[in-house]
Amino acid sequence: MNRVMLIGRLTGKPELRYTGSNLPFARFSLAVNRNFSNAQGERQTDFISIIVWRKQAENVCNFLDKGSLVSIEGRIQTGSYDDKDGNKRYTTDVVADSVQFLESKSQNQNRVSNSNSNDASPYDYQNDFNGVSSPMNDINVDNDPFADFGDSVSIDDNFLD
Repeated sequence: MNRVMLIGRLTGKPELRYTGSNLPFARFSLAVNRNFSNAQGERQTDFISIIVWRKQAENVCNFLDKGSLVSIEGRIQTGSYDDKDGNKRYTTDVVADSVQFLESKSQNQNRVSNSNSNDASPYDYQNDFNGVSSPMNDINVDNDPFADFGDSVSIDDNFLD
């Protein structure tokens, strides 16, 4: 089985391109924090190359920007090519089947403008799912569309079939 699920922030604005047969695609890099700290107590970040195709590529380019928080589901794809000097180069990318936007464009713009005012990197605001406090945990519930959603969600096992 070849399945990948990631949550992270875009390292730059994705750029829409087209194949020779006019099929839209976009490439971007996703910064994903590791779940553990190194010997100095610092968390490291992996930068993962993502490829997205068709209408989803157009949506990514239209609605996402540097620092946008997204969830990616897809598969790993490897390849190789010969560079201009004739050297063999190997590639590893995640081909995204699904890209979920995890914050609104205005939330991303507010976060980036706030981080620029205190010289913080957009990656300092990486969502931490291990219960450690981070600026992403301080979301204003007045702007949270899911604030009144309830305390729990129940999914019937038959739904997963």
